[in-house]
Amino acid sequence: MTTPQRATPDRVWTVAEAKARLSEILRLAEEQGPQRIGARKPFVVVPEHVWRERVEPRKPLGQWLVENMPRGIELELPSRHEPDRRIPFVDDDEETA
Repeated sequence: MTTPQRATPDRVWTVAEAKARLSEILRLAEEQGPQRIGARKPFVVVPEHVWRERVEPRKPLGQWLVENMPRGIELELPSRHEPDRRIPFVDDDEETA
């Protein structure tokens, strides 16, 4: 009979071990960090809160831009009420059509 191997940070679980010891892998993912399963087709098990931190934006882009805009720079913005104001991102041919 083989002795169960202890989890180490660099350990890669075989798929058979992962099937047999899923509860342990989930516990270790929470306590020690990501658990790797498989060598030919590798997978990583992480707690949901870790996954969400990486895939979901923390704040809306507009809010991030306002909070991180350069300070101390004065920008000249054209008036929105000028009659000849060019509309950005529109071809000049489309404006007259």
